[in-house]
Amino acid sequence: MNVAIILAGGTGTRAGLEVPKQYYEVNGKPVISYCLHTFLVHEEIDAVQIVADRMWHGYIMQHLFALPCNEKFRGFSVPGENRQLSVYHALADIRRYALDNDFVIIHDAARPCVMAVQIKNCLKAAKGHDGALPVLQMKDTVYLSGDGKAVSSLLDRGKVFAGQAPEVFLLGKYYEANRALLPDKILKINGSAEPAVMAGMDIAMIPGDEGNFKITTAADLKRFREIVQKDRCVV
Repeated sequence: MNVAIILAGGTGTRAGLEVPKQYYEVNGKPVISYCLHTFLVHEEIDAVQIVADRMWHGYIMQHLFALPCNEKFRGFSVPGENRQLSVYHALADIRRYALDNDFVIIHDAARPCVMAVQIKNCLKAAKGHDGALPVLQMKDTVYLSGDGKAVSSLLDRGKVFAGQAPEVFLLGKYYEANRALLPDKILKINGSAEPAVMAGMDIAMIPGDEGNFKITTAADLKRFREIVQKDRCVV
Protein backbone atom coordinates (compact mmCIF):
# COMPACT_ATOMS: atom_id res chain seq x y z
CA MET A 1 0.00 0.00 0.00
CA ASN A 2 1.16 3.53 -0.82
CA VAL A 3 -0.37 6.26 1.33
CA ALA A 4 -0.11 9.96 0.47
CA ILE A 5 0.11 12.49 3.29
CA ILE A 6 -1.05 15.94 2.20
CA LEU A 7 0.16 18.63 4.60
CA ALA A 8 -2.37 21.47 4.74
CA GLY A 9 -2.00 22.72 8.30
CA GLY A 10 0.21 25.76 7.66
CA THR A 11 -0.88 29.36 8.09
CA GLY A 12 0.92 30.75 5.03
CA THR A 13 1.54 34.23 6.45
CA ARG A 14 4.35 35.09 4.03
CA ALA A 15 1.95 35.10 1.10
CA GLY A 16 0.07 38.02 2.67
CA LEU A 17 -3.36 36.45 2.10
CA GLU A 18 -6.52 36.52 4.21
CA VAL A 19 -6.63 32.71 4.20
CA PRO A 20 -3.82 30.12 4.27
CA LYS A 21 -2.34 29.80 0.79
CA GLN A 22 -3.45 26.17 0.37
CA TYR A 23 -7.08 27.31 0.58
CA TYR A 24 -6.74 30.35 -1.67
CA GLU A 25 -8.89 29.81 -4.74
CA VAL A 26 -7.38 29.92 -8.21
CA ASN A 27 -9.76 29.49 -11.13
CA GLY A 28 -12.56 28.67 -8.69
CA LYS A 29 -10.67 25.90 -6.86
CA PRO A 30 -8.50 25.99 -3.74
CA VAL A 31 -4.78 25.41 -4.25
CA ILE A 32 -4.99 22.11 -2.32
CA SER A 33 -7.42 20.70 -4.92
CA TYR A 34 -4.74 20.63 -7.59
CA CYS A 35 -2.32 18.26 -5.86
CA LEU A 36 -5.20 16.29 -4.31
CA HIS A 37 -6.51 15.54 -7.78
CA THR A 38 -3.08 14.31 -8.92
CA PHE A 39 -2.68 11.96 -5.96
CA LEU A 40 -6.26 10.67 -5.95
CA VAL A 41 -6.23 9.63 -9.61
CA HIS A 42 -2.70 8.20 -9.49
CA GLU A 43 -2.84 4.43 -10.04
CA GLU A 44 -0.07 3.77 -7.51
CA ILE A 45 -1.65 5.74 -4.66
CA ASP A 46 -3.99 3.62 -2.54
CA ALA A 47 -4.98 6.06 0.21
CA VAL A 48 -4.77 9.75 1.09
CA GLN A 49 -4.46 11.23 4.59
CA ILE A 50 -4.83 15.01 4.98
CA VAL A 51 -3.35 17.08 7.81
CA ALA A 52 -5.59 20.11 8.32
CA ASP A 53 -7.08 22.24 11.05
CA ARG A 54 -10.62 21.20 11.97
CA MET A 55 -12.04 24.56 10.87
CA TRP A 56 -11.14 23.68 7.26
CA HIS A 57 -12.46 20.11 7.20
CA GLY A 58 -15.87 21.00 5.81
CA TYR A 59 -14.37 23.23 3.12
CA ILE A 60 -11.91 20.53 2.07
CA MET A 61 -14.62 17.86 1.94
CA GLN A 62 -16.80 20.12 -0.20
CA HIS A 63 -14.09 20.24 -2.86
CA LEU A 64 -12.91 16.67 -2.27
CA PHE A 65 -16.32 15.27 -3.19
CA ALA A 66 -16.00 17.01 -6.56
CA LEU A 67 -12.79 15.13 -7.37
CA PRO A 68 -12.53 11.67 -8.93
CA CYS A 69 -11.37 8.66 -6.86
CA ASN A 70 -12.30 10.48 -3.64
CA GLU A 71 -12.96 7.12 -1.98
CA LYS A 72 -9.17 6.94 -1.45
CA PHE A 73 -9.48 9.63 1.23
CA ARG A 74 -9.02 7.94 4.62
CA GLY A 75 -9.26 10.81 7.08
CA PHE A 76 -7.86 13.96 8.65
CA SER A 77 -4.93 14.24 11.04
CA VAL A 78 -4.36 16.99 13.59
CA PRO A 79 -1.72 19.63 12.74
CA GLY A 80 1.23 19.78 15.11
CA GLU A 81 3.24 22.61 16.58
CA ASN A 82 5.52 22.42 13.55
CA ARG A 83 5.53 20.68 10.17
CA GLN A 84 7.29 17.54 11.36
CA LEU A 85 4.95 17.02 14.29
CA SER A 86 2.10 17.23 11.78
CA VAL A 87 3.81 14.50 9.79
CA TYR A 88 4.15 12.38 12.93
CA HIS A 89 0.45 12.73 13.72
CA ALA A 90 -0.40 11.53 10.20
CA LEU A 91 2.00 8.59 10.50
CA ALA A 92 0.37 7.53 13.77
CA ASP A 93 -3.08 7.63 12.15
CA ILE A 94 -1.93 5.76 9.05
CA ARG A 95 -0.50 2.91 11.13
CA ARG A 96 -4.10 2.05 12.06
CA TYR A 97 -4.79 0.84 8.51
CA ALA A 98 -1.39 0.35 6.84
CA LEU A 99 1.56 -1.98 7.45
CA ASP A 100 5.08 -1.07 8.48
CA ASN A 101 6.47 -2.17 5.12
CA ASP A 102 4.06 0.11 3.24
CA PHE A 103 5.23 3.43 1.86
CA VAL A 104 4.08 6.91 2.84
CA ILE A 105 4.56 9.74 0.37
CA ILE A 106 4.62 13.19 1.92
CA HIS A 107 3.57 16.25 -0.05
CA ASP A 108 2.76 19.89 0.68
CA ALA A 109 -0.70 21.14 -0.26
CA ALA A 110 1.06 24.34 -1.33
CA ARG A 111 2.90 22.45 -4.12
CA PRO A 112 0.02 22.23 -6.59
CA CYS A 113 2.02 21.44 -9.71
CA VAL A 114 3.30 17.99 -8.77
CA MET A 115 3.23 15.72 -11.81
CA ALA A 116 2.10 12.10 -11.85
CA VAL A 117 5.42 11.01 -13.32
CA GLN A 118 7.28 12.53 -10.35
CA ILE A 119 5.16 10.49 -7.92
CA LYS A 120 5.81 7.37 -9.99
CA ASN A 121 9.56 8.03 -10.11
CA CYS A 122 9.78 8.59 -6.35
CA LEU A 123 7.97 5.33 -5.58
CA LYS A 124 10.12 3.45 -8.09
CA ALA A 125 13.34 4.88 -6.63
CA ALA A 126 12.29 3.95 -3.09
CA LYS A 127 12.15 0.23 -3.90
CA GLY A 128 15.21 -1.44 -2.46
CA HIS A 129 15.78 1.55 -0.17
CA ASP A 130 14.12 3.00 2.92
CA GLY A 131 12.85 5.97 0.95
CA ALA A 132 13.46 8.46 -1.83
CA LEU A 133 13.11 12.16 -2.53
CA PRO A 134 13.50 14.52 -5.50
CA VAL A 135 16.27 17.11 -5.41
CA LEU A 136 17.44 20.01 -7.53
CA GLN A 137 21.09 20.56 -8.35
CA MET A 138 22.31 23.96 -7.20
CA LYS A 139 23.05 26.30 -10.11
CA ASP A 140 24.34 29.34 -8.26
CA THR A 141 27.53 29.64 -6.24
CA VAL A 142 26.79 28.57 -2.66
CA TYR A 143 28.42 30.20 0.34
CA LEU A 144 28.49 29.34 4.04
CA SER A 145 28.19 32.12 6.60
CA GLY A 146 28.39 31.71 10.34
CA ASP A 147 26.64 34.98 11.14
CA GLY A 148 24.70 35.81 7.99
CA LYS A 149 26.85 38.89 7.42
CA ALA A 150 30.20 37.63 6.16
CA VAL A 151 31.28 34.70 3.99
CA SER A 152 32.91 31.90 5.97
CA SER A 153 33.59 29.47 3.12
CA LEU A 154 32.60 28.40 -0.37
CA LEU A 155 30.65 25.16 -0.69
CA ASP A 156 31.02 22.69 -3.53
CA ARG A 157 27.72 23.16 -5.34
CA GLY A 158 28.17 19.76 -6.96
CA LYS A 159 27.57 18.23 -3.53
CA VAL A 160 24.74 20.54 -2.42
CA PHE A 161 21.13 19.83 -3.39
CA ALA A 162 17.79 21.49 -2.71
CA GLY A 163 15.16 19.04 -1.50
CA GLN A 164 11.63 18.95 -2.92
CA ALA A 165 8.45 16.96 -2.37
CA PRO A 166 6.96 14.40 -2.60
CA GLU A 167 9.18 12.40 -0.25
CA VAL A 168 8.72 8.65 0.14
CA PHE A 169 9.55 6.62 3.26
CA LEU A 170 8.92 3.13 4.63
CA LEU A 171 6.13 3.65 7.15
CA GLY A 172 7.47 1.57 10.04
CA LYS A 173 11.07 2.78 10.01
CA TYR A 174 10.08 6.38 9.41
CA TYR A 175 7.50 6.34 12.19
CA GLU A 176 10.10 5.05 14.66
CA ALA A 177 12.64 7.63 13.44
CA ASN A 178 10.17 10.40 14.26
CA ARG A 179 8.98 8.86 17.53
CA ALA A 180 12.58 8.79 18.75
CA LEU A 181 12.65 12.59 18.49
CA LEU A 182 9.69 13.16 20.81
CA PRO A 183 8.89 15.31 22.64
CA ASP A 184 11.32 18.18 21.98
CA LYS A 185 13.83 17.29 19.26
CA ILE A 186 11.10 16.89 16.66
CA LEU A 187 10.25 20.58 17.07
CA LYS A 188 13.70 21.47 15.71
CA ILE A 189 13.33 19.42 12.52
CA ASN A 190 13.26 21.49 9.32
CA GLY A 191 12.73 18.89 6.60
CA SER A 192 10.86 15.60 6.26
CA ALA A 193 14.00 13.64 5.38
CA GLU A 194 15.95 14.88 8.41
CA PRO A 195 14.57 12.29 10.90
CA ALA A 196 15.25 9.54 8.34
CA VAL A 197 18.86 10.64 7.86
CA MET A 198 19.36 10.97 11.62
CA ALA A 199 18.09 7.41 12.06
CA GLY A 200 20.47 6.06 9.39
CA MET A 201 17.76 5.22 6.87
CA ASP A 202 18.85 4.64 3.28
CA ILE A 203 17.26 7.45 1.25
CA ALA A 204 17.73 7.59 -2.52
CA MET A 205 17.72 10.82 -4.53
CA ILE A 206 16.16 11.42 -7.93
CA PRO A 207 16.11 14.52 -10.17
CA GLY A 208 13.48 17.04 -9.11
CA ASP A 209 11.18 19.22 -11.17
CA GLU A 210 11.65 22.99 -11.12
CA GLY A 211 7.99 23.35 -12.04
CA ASN A 212 7.00 21.64 -8.78
CA PHE A 213 7.54 24.78 -6.70
CA LYS A 214 6.03 25.60 -3.33
CA ILE A 215 3.73 28.61 -3.05
CA THR A 216 5.28 30.71 -0.30
CA THR A 217 5.04 34.32 -1.43
CA ALA A 218 2.63 36.48 -3.41
CA ALA A 219 5.01 36.17 -6.37
CA ASP A 220 4.71 32.36 -6.21
CA LEU A 221 0.93 32.65 -6.23
CA LYS A 222 1.05 34.91 -9.27
CA ARG A 223 3.27 32.37 -11.02
CA PHE A 224 0.79 29.61 -10.24
CA ARG A 225 -2.14 31.64 -11.60
CA GLU A 226 -0.25 32.09 -14.85
CA ILE A 227 0.47 28.35 -15.02
CA VAL A 228 -3.21 27.50 -14.52
CA GLN A 229 -4.11 29.88 -17.31
CA LYS A 230 -1.69 27.96 -19.56
CA ASP A 231 -3.28 24.63 -18.49
CA ARG A 232 -0.19 23.05 -16.89
CA CYS A 233 -2.05 22.39 -13.64
CA VAL A 234 -5.67 21.56 -14.31
CA VAL A 235 -8.32 19.93 -12.12
